[in-house]
Amino acid sequence: MRLDLIPPGTRLSANGEGHAFEIAASETRIFMCTMFITEQIEQESVDISVWGSADGQDFGKLPLLKMPQRFYRGETRQILDLTLKPEVRFLRAKWELTRWGRGAPHPVFVLGFSLSEIPAFTQNPALPLTA
Repeated sequence: MRLDLIPPGTRLSANGEGHAFEIAASETRIFMCTMFITEQIEQESVDISVWGSADGQDFGKLPLLKMPQRFYRGETRQILDLTLKPEVRFLRAKWELTRWGRGAPHPVFVLGFSLSEIPAFTQNPALPLTA
């Protein structure tokens, strides 16, 4: 399962939140979260968080995960483990942009943020279990 909570190449210039995605079909409920910034201007930052909901409407007051604050182009990864939160059936991303200094008053980031389910480990039956 792969979810593009913020599709690659999305241009962000204001705070916002994405659409809710259902994760009921997830087998492991463990996801690799990847933020990839392809464009940005100087003197700005982006904060992305993942929020969960049981019904797709109420996403609560605290995020499930906050990605590290970023300022520059590049890739950032973090694990989201929902195995102890069976009530969470929907996920969505929120973002906050900050700009300081001189120049254009609005921040601009072009980025993507995706979640890829980490598959369950399976033992190869041809290989013996070793201690």
